[in-house]
Amino acid sequence: MANSLDPSTSPAAESDSAQPGGWFKVGTVAAASALAGGLVAAWWYRKTLSRLREADENVHNPHFGIPEGDPHDEA
Repeated sequence: MANSLDPSTSPAAESDSAQPGGWFKVGTVAAASALAGGLVAAWWYRKTLSRLREADENVHNPHFGIPEGDPHDEA
């Protein structure tokens, strides 16, 4: 006769063996997400730097819109 108090036949024992696989999947997804986020951040940073360098090289008139005789605002 089976003992109903025997912990080896409980459903909790079966779910404990499946739990480490779930944590591995979560860890893998988290690592992939962090890697993808880092790559996107590096791409955006590099793109921004190239735009800034490009803007610095294309300066035609650094005093554009600022007349030399413009009086300063005195509040």
